[in-house]
Amino acid sequence: MDLSVWAAQQPDKAAVVDETGARLTYAELEAASNRIAHHLRRLGLRRGDHVAIASENRLDLFPILWAAQRTGLLYTMVNWHLTADEASYVVTNCEATVLLVSATLRELAADLPAVPHRLSFGGSLPGFDALEPAVSGLPETPVEAQSEGSPMLYSSGTTGRPKGILPATQEVPFGTGLRFDHLMQDSFGFDSSTIYLSPGPLYHAAPLGWSLGAIRAGGTTVFTDRFDAELVLALVERHRVTHAQFVPTMFVRMLKLPTEVRGRYDLASLRLVIHAAAPCPVEVKRAMIAWVGPILTEFYSGSEGNCFFMIDSAEWLVHPGSVGRPAVGHVHICDPGGRELPPGEIGEVWFDGMPPFAYHGDREKTRAAYDERGWSTLGDLGHVDEEGFLYLSDRRTDLIVSGGVNIYPREIEDALILHEAVADVAVVGLPDEEFGQRVHAVVAPAPGVAPGAELEAALDRHLRGRIAGFKVPRSYAFEEVPRLPSGKILRRVLADRYRTPTPG
Repeated sequence: MDLSVWAAQQPDKAAVVDETGARLTYAELEAASNRIAHHLRRLGLRRGDHVAIASENRLDLFPILWAAQRTGLLYTMVNWHLTADEASYVVTNCEATVLLVSATLRELAADLPAVPHRLSFGGSLPGFDALEPAVSGLPETPVEAQSEGSPMLYSSGTTGRPKGILPATQEVPFGTGLRFDHLMQDSFGFDSSTIYLSPGPLYHAAPLGWSLGAIRAGGTTVFTDRFDAELVLALVERHRVTHAQFVPTMFVRMLKLPTEVRGRYDLASLRLVIHAAAPCPVEVKRAMIAWVGPILTEFYSGSEGNCFFMIDSAEWLVHPGSVGRPAVGHVHICDPGGRELPPGEIGEVWFDGMPPFAYHGDREKTRAAYDERGWSTLGDLGHVDEEGFLYLSDRRTDLIVSGGVNIYPREIEDALILHEAVADVAVVGLPDEEFGQRVHAVVAPAPGVAPGAELEAALDRHLRGRIAGFKVPRSYAFEEVPRLPSGKILRRVLADRYRTPTPG
């Protein structure tokens, strides 16, 4: 798991490849990351110090990540789609000593806060020192006393300010690997033959961790700068991809490609298709298994690292809709009073038997994530069956309570997304004078589909054969659904947009 060892064993092998075919070999990644590591040490950074990085997916980001990883630093990838205020909050909150920004993000960079050291890469930025000339001529050999660093992840911030998750770290030599690196190799079969495709943004936890983990295993990471359904299929064929990771919205977009486009590409190299970030609609997952074979493995986790569930295709076909059983730790379903519920009953999902976590600089939010037993939660609702398989219903904060009845947006979304006229959908609860809340659907029509009363009527007919009548939306809006690139719906944006109460 030591990059230097792989660089010595396979110097000319591609460690990272972008969508254009440009690549960094293991020898190049080793040399470039060592030069940057020496510069970070020259700036005075030592183990446990923090760097923040704002960048789109690009090749020259990877040496920066490995430089931080091999010098024992905490590093935070800043979502560059955030507003300047939101991004500045993350940079300030993580207490970064160094801020590195891609030169293409000129507008964002101009509004980011001052930190002791501001570096640009891939070009120059006003008020930033250029990284490339600063590291030119520095040693290409490792710094002394290398130790494992760690990403410090931030929650998605779909319901408020993102929370920094302080990792539980210990001083171990570089090459030891993180807990997740070992899980990838032991449970997902990552090794030196792996060619991993990551179509997600590297500021998101899973694409970052899996992309670096594939290199840890001696494999090759192929990445895209954006998700494009046909491009993904082309890259699988071109690079003979063995492992790929997606979110359910990506599945939907690939499945809605014309049949002749889907059949144009050879996907036979795929050994494993991984998906996570949001529960996958049952019919969407069935269609994916029918297309690529029973090679889908789903995992459910959180950036907090307080749980990890897995389910392969064979298990899922017996337990459709489940996110699996705990790979480590234990799961508990509890009512609002903390009483543990029996199988089949929906409640809040709690975990134990995992390393503790803390939200950086926020004791109150950390306290709220734990109960008096030391169990922790991500705020999700769900149930387990008699065999211990977990089924998620929704986020606690997404629950709609209409006339005293609990309604889960995900159930409605899963039914609507199957309609051929729907490209994307989100369901929220809006204030209602009579019922407290009413069900409202925000629908992005498929290309060529006209929004309006005729489409509403068609969607109503589609839903009434699939869900109970009281769950059918009482109102619709037709527009783009705001999502993070990770696939998570920005419900707080929709809640703010449709906040005005409407008479029942």
